[in-house]
Parts: sequence; structure tokens; C-alpha cells
Amino acid sequence: MESPTGSDTADGGARRAHAARVAVLYREHHAALLALLQCRLSSRADAQEIAQEVYVRLLAMDDMSHIETPRAFLFRMATNLSVDYLRKRAVRAAAPPDPSPEEDWQAVAPLPEQHAWALQQWKRVQAALRELPAKTSRAFVLHVVEGRDFAAIARDMKLSERMVRYHVSNALAHCRERCFATEMP
Repeated sequence: MESPTGSDTADGGARRAHAARVAVLYREHHAALLALLQCRLSSRADAQEIAQEVYVRLLAMDDMSHIETPRAFLFRMATNLSVDYLRKRAVRAAAPPDPSPEEDWQAVAPLPEQHAWALQQWKRVQAALRELPAKTSRAFVLHVVEGRDFAAIARDMKLSERMVRYHVSNALAHCRERCFATEMP
């Protein structure tokens, strides 16, 4: 068996370090990311699928050193993937149904308990947002729910992008604490 060259060892170390950074992002932000996706998609299963896709894509990246704020990048990627998913879902819903008899349409609809759970989560998020100052809540809704970028929100709210990021970050932390603290291990 050949011994690995120095570059192979360095490459393996870089890959392990990259995987460790993604693992840290997962541990620190998975619950909040899942909550955000559940609110956007109204489905825990879809949220878990999109979250998994986000982490797979992060792991597939060669390097994350060029990313200034990995947390923001994580949430932006999840938001973008959820928008793509919602567009595909809308196209499928608008398409005429396939008349094949073997398709079970009830399996496509969310179970009543899933719908009730998602509705309960959404109400918890809304209640948490009402506890926040108006600017913080508005910045969060514009960014997370409507998917607008920080620059556009900053212009609309007459704030700096940094302040918008601050408000969104605070709102996210508050919602995570209020809504999902009981679910976190």
C-alpha cells in the first residue's frame, strides 16, 4: 500500500475541517432552520428534505472560506431552495391531474395532525414576533417570510443593511427561544 503524499493528507485535512464547520452550522442552527422552512412550506417533511439538501450542498462545496457569514449563507440557501420548491409545487398544483387510477391523492395532502402542528408553530412564531419591537419584527418578516434581501429592506425601512441584519438576527434568536426551545435537545 502506498503512503499518502503530503497534498493528499492536506486535502483530507481540509475536507475534514470543512465537514466539521458544516457540522457546527448544523448543531447551532438546524432547529431554527427547520422552523423557518416549516413556516415557509407548511410541512415538516418538506422542511426536513430542504434542510437536508442545504447541508448536502454545503458539504459538496470545496471551500467556505470566502463566505463572510456562514449562518446567513445557510439561511439564504434554505430560503432560495424553499422558493424553488414552492414554485415547483405551484406548477404541479396548476397542472391538470393525471387520471391514473393507481395514484392515491390522499397521500399528497398533509395529514390533519401535520397541518395542525404547522398551524400551531406558525401561531407561536406570530406571538413571538408580536413581543418584539416593530422594526425588528418587520425586518424579520420582510427577510424571512417575503424573502427580500437586506439591501432592499434597508432602503424601505431607511436603515443600514447592518441594522437590518441585526434586527433579523435578534428576531430569529427570539423566535427560536420562544417557539422551539422545548424541541431542542
